[in-house]
Amino acid sequence: MIALLYFGLFAMSFDFISGYTGYLSFGHAAFYGTGAYFVILVANGKVPLLPAGTPFMVSLLLAGLLAALLAVAIGLVSFRLTGVYFAMITLGFSQVMYVFIRGWDYVASNPRDGPTVGSTHPEGFQIGVPYVEQLNLAIGSFSGEELELFGHTLGTYTTSFYMVGVVALVSYFAMQRIVHSPFGRVMVAIRDNEERAEAVGYETFRYKLGAFVVSGFFGGIAGGLFAGYARSVTPESTFYFLAAGDALLASIIGGFGTLAGPLFGHLFDETIREFLSNAGLGGGLLPYLRERLGEGLLSTEIFGGLTVEGFITAALNGHAPLYVGIVFVLFVLYVPNGILGTIQARIGGTVSQRLSERLWGRR
Repeated sequence: MIALLYFGLFAMSFDFISGYTGYLSFGHAAFYGTGAYFVILVANGKVPLLPAGTPFMVSLLLAGLLAALLAVAIGLVSFRLTGVYFAMITLGFSQVMYVFIRGWDYVASNPRDGPTVGSTHPEGFQIGVPYVEQLNLAIGSFSGEELELFGHTLGTYTTSFYMVGVVALVSYFAMQRIVHSPFGRVMVAIRDNEERAEAVGYETFRYKLGAFVVSGFFGGIAGGLFAGYARSVTPESTFYFLAAGDALLASIIGGFGTLAGPLFGHLFDETIREFLSNAGLGGGLLPYLRERLGEGLLSTEIFGGLTVEGFITAALNGHAPLYVGIVFVLFVLYVPNGILGTIQARIGGTVSQRLSERLWGRR
Protein backbone atom coordinates (compact mmCIF):
# COMPACT_ATOMS: atom_id res chain seq x y z
CA MET A 1 0.00 0.00 0.00
CA ILE A 2 2.90 2.38 0.57
CA ALA A 3 4.17 1.61 -2.93
CA LEU A 4 0.64 2.22 -4.19
CA LEU A 5 0.75 5.76 -2.79
CA TYR A 6 4.03 6.99 -4.23
CA PHE A 7 3.61 5.26 -7.59
CA GLY A 8 -0.04 6.29 -7.66
CA LEU A 9 1.14 9.89 -7.31
CA PHE A 10 3.49 9.33 -10.25
CA ALA A 11 0.63 7.89 -12.30
CA MET A 12 -1.52 10.92 -11.40
CA SER A 13 1.25 13.25 -12.56
CA PHE A 14 1.33 11.29 -15.83
CA ASP A 15 -2.45 11.67 -16.18
CA PHE A 16 -2.17 15.40 -15.48
CA ILE A 17 -0.38 15.97 -18.79
CA SER A 18 -1.59 13.00 -20.84
CA GLY A 19 -5.20 12.86 -19.67
CA TYR A 20 -5.92 16.59 -19.65
CA THR A 21 -4.01 17.79 -22.73
CA GLY A 22 -4.00 14.60 -24.81
CA TYR A 23 -0.19 14.56 -25.15
CA LEU A 24 1.15 11.14 -24.13
CA SER A 25 4.44 11.53 -22.26
CA PHE A 26 6.14 8.18 -22.79
CA GLY A 27 9.30 9.58 -21.24
CA HIS A 28 7.70 10.54 -17.93
CA ALA A 29 10.07 8.22 -16.10
CA ALA A 30 12.76 10.88 -16.55
CA PHE A 31 11.07 13.04 -13.89
CA TYR A 32 10.43 10.12 -11.55
CA GLY A 33 14.08 9.09 -11.76
CA THR A 34 15.36 12.63 -11.37
CA GLY A 35 13.46 13.10 -8.13
CA ALA A 36 14.55 9.72 -6.77
CA TYR A 37 18.23 10.12 -7.58
CA PHE A 38 18.36 13.69 -6.34
CA VAL A 39 17.06 12.73 -2.88
CA ILE A 40 19.63 9.93 -2.55
CA LEU A 41 22.51 12.10 -3.78
CA VAL A 42 21.61 14.87 -1.32
CA ALA A 43 21.51 12.34 1.52
CA ASN A 44 24.97 11.12 0.49
CA GLY A 45 26.37 14.67 0.39
CA LYS A 46 27.03 14.57 -3.36
CA VAL A 47 25.06 17.68 -4.32
CA PRO A 48 26.97 20.97 -4.03
CA LEU A 49 25.65 23.44 -1.43
CA LEU A 50 23.38 20.78 0.08
CA PRO A 51 24.93 18.92 3.02
CA ALA A 52 24.04 15.34 3.86
CA GLY A 53 21.94 16.56 6.80
CA THR A 54 19.54 18.54 4.61
CA PRO A 55 15.95 17.86 5.79
CA PHE A 56 14.11 15.40 3.59
CA MET A 57 11.23 17.79 2.93
CA VAL A 58 13.68 20.37 1.61
CA SER A 59 15.42 17.88 -0.66
CA LEU A 60 12.01 16.54 -1.76
CA LEU A 61 10.84 20.01 -2.77
CA LEU A 62 14.13 20.68 -4.57
CA ALA A 63 13.79 17.31 -6.32
CA GLY A 64 10.43 18.41 -7.66
CA LEU A 65 11.83 21.74 -8.80
CA LEU A 66 14.75 20.03 -10.55
CA ALA A 67 12.31 17.72 -12.33
CA ALA A 68 10.26 20.78 -13.32
CA LEU A 69 13.36 22.43 -14.82
CA LEU A 70 14.06 19.25 -16.73
CA ALA A 71 10.45 19.33 -17.98
CA VAL A 72 11.04 22.87 -19.29
CA ALA A 73 14.09 21.71 -21.25
CA ILE A 74 12.35 18.64 -22.66
CA GLY A 75 9.08 20.44 -23.30
CA LEU A 76 10.66 23.30 -25.26
CA VAL A 77 11.81 20.74 -27.81
CA SER A 78 9.07 18.12 -27.61
CA PHE A 79 6.05 20.41 -27.95
CA ARG A 80 7.23 21.42 -31.40
CA LEU A 81 5.73 18.05 -32.34
CA THR A 82 2.34 16.45 -31.83
CA GLY A 83 0.78 13.01 -31.61
CA VAL A 84 2.99 9.96 -31.76
CA TYR A 85 6.03 12.12 -32.56
CA PHE A 86 5.70 13.90 -29.23
CA ALA A 87 5.37 10.57 -27.42
CA MET A 88 8.45 9.14 -29.12
CA ILE A 89 10.69 12.16 -28.57
CA THR A 90 9.87 12.21 -24.85
CA LEU A 91 10.64 8.50 -24.77
CA GLY A 92 13.95 9.24 -26.48
CA PHE A 93 14.90 11.83 -23.85
CA SER A 94 14.06 9.38 -21.08
CA GLN A 95 16.12 6.58 -22.61
CA VAL A 96 19.10 8.89 -23.07
CA MET A 97 18.97 9.72 -19.38
CA TYR A 98 18.56 6.04 -18.51
CA VAL A 99 21.68 5.07 -20.44
CA PHE A 100 23.59 8.03 -19.02
CA ILE A 101 22.70 7.31 -15.38
CA ARG A 102 23.64 3.62 -15.75
CA GLY A 103 27.18 4.63 -16.64
CA TRP A 104 27.74 7.66 -14.41
CA ASP A 105 30.22 6.62 -11.74
CA TYR A 106 29.55 9.73 -9.68
CA VAL A 107 26.14 8.50 -8.46
CA ALA A 108 27.41 5.13 -7.20
CA SER A 109 30.46 2.88 -7.28
CA ASN A 110 28.39 0.54 -9.44
CA PRO A 111 25.95 2.81 -11.28
CA ARG A 112 24.11 -0.14 -12.85
CA ASP A 113 22.95 -1.16 -9.38
CA GLY A 114 22.16 2.41 -8.38
CA PRO A 115 23.00 4.37 -5.20
CA THR A 116 21.89 3.68 -1.65
CA VAL A 117 21.81 5.90 1.39
CA GLY A 118 25.22 5.65 3.05
CA SER A 119 26.43 5.91 6.62
CA THR A 120 26.18 9.72 6.50
CA HIS A 121 22.42 9.42 6.90
CA PRO A 122 21.66 6.39 9.12
CA GLU A 123 18.28 7.61 10.38
CA GLY A 124 15.12 7.46 8.31
CA PHE A 125 13.99 10.30 6.10
CA GLN A 126 11.51 12.49 7.94
CA ILE A 127 8.25 13.93 6.64
CA GLY A 128 6.85 16.97 8.39
CA VAL A 129 7.92 20.55 9.07
CA PRO A 130 11.65 21.04 8.34
CA TYR A 131 13.87 21.89 11.32
CA VAL A 132 11.07 21.17 13.83
CA GLU A 133 11.84 17.76 15.29
CA GLN A 134 8.53 17.42 17.11
CA LEU A 135 6.61 17.82 13.84
CA ASN A 136 8.50 15.16 11.87
CA LEU A 137 8.11 11.40 11.58
CA ALA A 138 10.63 9.11 9.89
CA ILE A 139 9.56 6.78 7.09
CA GLY A 140 11.13 3.55 5.96
CA SER A 141 10.65 -0.18 6.41
CA PHE A 142 13.50 -0.54 8.89
CA SER A 143 14.36 3.04 9.76
CA GLY A 144 10.87 4.43 10.27
CA GLU A 145 9.34 5.55 13.55
CA GLU A 146 6.60 4.05 15.69
CA LEU A 147 3.82 6.38 16.77
CA GLU A 148 1.61 6.34 19.86
CA LEU A 149 -1.85 7.54 18.85
CA PHE A 150 -4.95 7.38 21.07
CA GLY A 151 -3.53 4.50 23.06
CA HIS A 152 -2.55 2.53 19.97
CA THR A 153 0.97 1.93 18.69
CA LEU A 154 1.41 2.41 14.95
CA GLY A 155 4.34 0.40 13.59
CA THR A 156 6.95 1.67 11.17
CA TYR A 157 5.03 0.51 8.09
CA THR A 158 1.76 2.06 9.26
CA THR A 159 3.45 5.33 10.14
CA SER A 160 5.19 5.40 6.77
CA PHE A 161 1.87 4.74 5.03
CA TYR A 162 0.18 7.72 6.66
CA MET A 163 3.11 10.09 6.19
CA VAL A 164 3.62 9.20 2.53
CA GLY A 165 -0.14 9.44 2.18
CA VAL A 166 -0.11 13.00 3.50
CA VAL A 167 2.32 14.11 0.80
CA ALA A 168 0.43 12.21 -1.91
CA LEU A 169 -2.89 13.71 -0.77
CA VAL A 170 -1.57 17.27 -0.67
CA SER A 171 -0.08 16.78 -4.14
CA TYR A 172 -3.38 15.40 -5.44
CA PHE A 173 -5.35 18.37 -4.10
CA ALA A 174 -2.82 20.77 -5.62
CA MET A 175 -3.17 19.15 -9.05
CA GLN A 176 -6.96 19.01 -8.63
CA ARG A 177 -7.04 22.72 -7.89
CA ILE A 178 -5.03 23.46 -11.02
CA VAL A 179 -7.29 21.24 -13.14
CA HIS A 180 -10.37 23.17 -11.98
CA SER A 181 -8.74 26.56 -12.50
CA PRO A 182 -8.99 28.62 -15.72
CA PHE A 183 -5.58 27.18 -16.64
CA GLY A 184 -7.01 23.67 -16.32
CA ARG A 185 -10.00 24.57 -18.49
CA VAL A 186 -7.59 25.56 -21.25
CA MET A 187 -5.80 22.23 -20.83
CA VAL A 188 -9.08 20.42 -21.44
CA ALA A 189 -9.80 22.66 -24.43
CA ILE A 190 -6.44 21.69 -25.91
CA ARG A 191 -7.28 18.03 -25.43
CA ASP A 192 -10.70 18.40 -27.06
CA ASN A 193 -9.70 20.63 -29.97
CA GLU A 194 -6.34 22.39 -29.97
CA GLU A 195 -6.99 24.25 -33.23
CA ARG A 196 -10.18 25.76 -31.84
CA ALA A 197 -8.37 26.78 -28.64
CA GLU A 198 -5.80 28.59 -30.76
CA ALA A 199 -8.53 30.19 -32.84
CA VAL A 200 -10.13 31.83 -29.80
CA GLY A 201 -6.80 33.37 -28.81
CA TYR A 202 -5.01 30.98 -26.46
CA GLU A 203 -1.28 30.47 -26.97
CA THR A 204 -1.48 26.71 -26.58
CA PHE A 205 2.28 26.14 -26.58
CA ARG A 206 2.64 28.02 -23.29
CA TYR A 207 -0.25 26.17 -21.68
CA LYS A 208 1.06 22.78 -22.80
CA LEU A 209 4.53 23.62 -21.52
CA GLY A 210 3.11 24.84 -18.22
CA ALA A 211 1.10 21.65 -17.77
CA PHE A 212 4.19 19.61 -18.61
CA VAL A 213 6.22 21.46 -15.98
CA VAL A 214 3.58 20.92 -13.28
CA SER A 215 3.38 17.27 -14.25
CA GLY A 216 7.16 16.93 -14.09
CA PHE A 217 7.25 18.59 -10.67
CA PHE A 218 4.86 16.10 -9.11
CA GLY A 219 6.55 13.25 -10.95
CA GLY A 220 9.77 14.29 -9.23
CA ILE A 221 7.96 14.44 -5.87
CA ALA A 222 6.74 10.88 -6.41
CA GLY A 223 10.26 9.70 -7.22
CA GLY A 224 11.59 11.42 -4.13
CA LEU A 225 8.99 9.69 -1.96
CA PHE A 226 10.00 6.35 -3.43
CA ALA A 227 13.68 7.01 -2.70
CA GLY A 228 12.90 8.30 0.79
CA TYR A 229 11.04 5.15 1.71
CA ALA A 230 13.23 2.58 -0.07
CA ARG A 231 16.55 4.37 0.68
CA SER A 232 17.95 3.01 -2.57
CA VAL A 233 17.21 3.37 -6.27
CA THR A 234 18.22 1.65 -9.49
CA PRO A 235 18.07 2.84 -13.09
CA GLU A 236 15.52 0.13 -13.88
CA SER A 237 13.14 1.12 -11.09
CA THR A 238 13.20 4.82 -11.93
CA PHE A 239 14.49 5.96 -15.33
CA TYR A 240 13.50 2.90 -17.36
CA PHE A 241 10.65 3.53 -19.81
CA LEU A 242 8.52 0.73 -18.33
CA ALA A 243 7.89 2.95 -15.30
CA ALA A 244 5.98 5.28 -17.62
CA GLY A 245 4.37 2.20 -19.16
CA ASP A 246 3.01 1.16 -15.77
CA ALA A 247 1.67 4.71 -15.28
CA LEU A 248 -0.03 4.48 -18.69
CA LEU A 249 -1.56 1.13 -17.73
CA ALA A 250 -2.84 2.57 -14.44
CA SER A 251 -4.31 5.60 -16.24
CA ILE A 252 -6.14 3.51 -18.83
CA ILE A 253 -7.58 1.13 -16.23
CA GLY A 254 -8.45 3.91 -13.78
CA GLY A 255 -9.61 6.44 -16.35
CA PHE A 256 -7.80 9.09 -18.40
CA GLY A 257 -8.55 12.66 -17.39
CA THR A 258 -9.86 11.78 -13.93
CA LEU A 259 -6.65 12.46 -11.96
CA ALA A 260 -7.60 10.10 -9.12
CA GLY A 261 -8.36 7.31 -11.58
CA PRO A 262 -4.72 6.21 -12.04
CA LEU A 263 -4.46 5.58 -8.29
CA PHE A 264 -7.40 3.19 -8.46
CA GLY A 265 -6.08 1.75 -11.69
CA HIS A 266 -2.74 0.95 -10.10
CA LEU A 267 -4.52 -0.57 -7.10
CA PHE A 268 -6.56 -2.75 -9.46
CA ASP A 269 -3.42 -3.78 -11.36
CA GLU A 270 -1.49 -4.69 -8.23
CA THR A 271 -4.47 -6.54 -6.76
CA ILE A 272 -4.71 -8.76 -9.82
CA ARG A 273 -0.97 -9.43 -9.80
CA GLU A 274 -1.10 -10.31 -6.10
CA PHE A 275 -4.18 -12.48 -6.49
CA LEU A 276 -2.66 -14.41 -9.40
CA SER A 277 0.79 -14.75 -7.85
CA ASN A 278 2.08 -18.11 -6.70
CA ALA A 279 1.70 -17.24 -3.02
CA GLY A 280 0.37 -13.74 -2.51
CA LEU A 281 1.08 -12.13 0.82
CA GLY A 282 -2.63 -11.71 1.34
CA GLY A 283 -3.49 -15.09 -0.17
CA GLY A 284 -3.91 -15.66 -3.87
CA LEU A 285 -5.92 -17.74 -6.29
CA LEU A 286 -3.49 -20.66 -6.29
CA PRO A 287 -3.43 -21.10 -2.47
CA TYR A 288 -7.21 -20.66 -2.45
CA LEU A 289 -7.75 -23.40 -5.04
CA ARG A 290 -5.37 -25.74 -3.26
CA GLU A 291 -7.31 -25.26 -0.04
CA ARG A 292 -10.82 -25.55 -1.51
CA LEU A 293 -10.49 -28.29 -4.14
CA GLY A 294 -9.22 -30.98 -1.82
CA GLU A 295 -6.34 -33.39 -2.08
CA GLY A 296 -8.35 -36.01 -3.98
CA LEU A 297 -9.31 -33.70 -6.84
CA LEU A 298 -5.90 -32.03 -6.97
CA SER A 299 -4.15 -35.38 -7.36
CA THR A 300 -6.50 -36.50 -10.15
CA GLU A 301 -4.59 -37.19 -13.36
CA ILE A 302 -5.82 -35.35 -16.45
CA PHE A 303 -3.57 -36.86 -19.11
CA GLY A 304 0.04 -37.92 -19.56
CA GLY A 305 0.77 -37.82 -15.84
CA LEU A 306 -0.42 -34.21 -15.53
CA THR A 307 -2.57 -33.76 -12.42
CA VAL A 308 -5.14 -31.10 -11.70
CA GLU A 309 -2.74 -29.45 -9.25
CA GLY A 310 0.05 -29.51 -11.81
CA PHE A 311 -2.19 -27.93 -14.43
CA ILE A 312 -3.34 -25.16 -12.06
CA THR A 313 0.24 -24.47 -11.00
CA ALA A 314 1.46 -24.34 -14.60
CA ALA A 315 -1.40 -22.03 -15.58
CA LEU A 316 -1.00 -19.59 -12.70
CA ASN A 317 2.56 -19.72 -11.40
CA GLY A 318 4.54 -16.77 -12.74
CA HIS A 319 1.97 -15.83 -15.38
CA ALA A 320 0.28 -12.88 -13.66
CA PRO A 321 1.53 -10.37 -16.31
CA LEU A 322 -0.19 -12.45 -19.00
CA TYR A 323 -3.56 -12.17 -17.30
CA VAL A 324 -2.99 -8.51 -16.50
CA GLY A 325 -2.41 -7.98 -20.22
CA ILE A 326 -5.69 -9.73 -21.03
CA VAL A 327 -7.51 -7.56 -18.50
CA PHE A 328 -5.86 -4.49 -20.03
CA VAL A 329 -7.13 -5.43 -23.51
CA LEU A 330 -10.63 -6.00 -22.13
CA PHE A 331 -10.58 -2.58 -20.48
CA VAL A 332 -9.54 -0.90 -23.72
CA LEU A 333 -12.32 -2.68 -25.63
CA TYR A 334 -15.20 -2.60 -23.17
CA VAL A 335 -14.38 0.00 -20.50
CA PRO A 336 -12.63 2.73 -22.52
CA ASN A 337 -13.31 5.38 -19.88
CA GLY A 338 -11.66 3.32 -17.14
CA ILE A 339 -13.03 2.54 -13.70
CA LEU A 340 -13.49 6.06 -12.36
CA GLY A 341 -14.42 7.51 -15.75
CA THR A 342 -17.20 4.96 -16.16
CA ILE A 343 -18.52 5.65 -12.65
CA GLN A 344 -18.56 9.39 -13.36
CA ALA A 345 -20.41 8.83 -16.63
CA ARG A 346 -22.99 6.66 -14.88
CA ILE A 347 -23.71 9.09 -12.04
CA GLY A 348 -23.49 12.18 -14.24
CA GLY A 349 -20.58 13.92 -12.52
CA THR A 350 -17.77 13.41 -10.09
CA VAL A 351 -18.27 11.27 -7.01
CA SER A 352 -17.63 14.26 -4.72
CA GLN A 353 -20.29 16.33 -6.49
CA ARG A 354 -22.94 13.66 -6.25
CA LEU A 355 -22.02 12.87 -2.65
CA SER A 356 -22.32 16.52 -1.61
CA GLU A 357 -25.70 16.74 -3.38
CA ARG A 358 -26.98 13.74 -1.48
CA LEU A 359 -25.64 14.92 1.90
CA TRP A 360 -26.41 18.63 1.69
CA GLY A 361 -28.68 18.97 -1.31
CA ARG A 362 -26.24 21.19 -3.22
CA ARG A 363 -26.02 21.38 -6.97
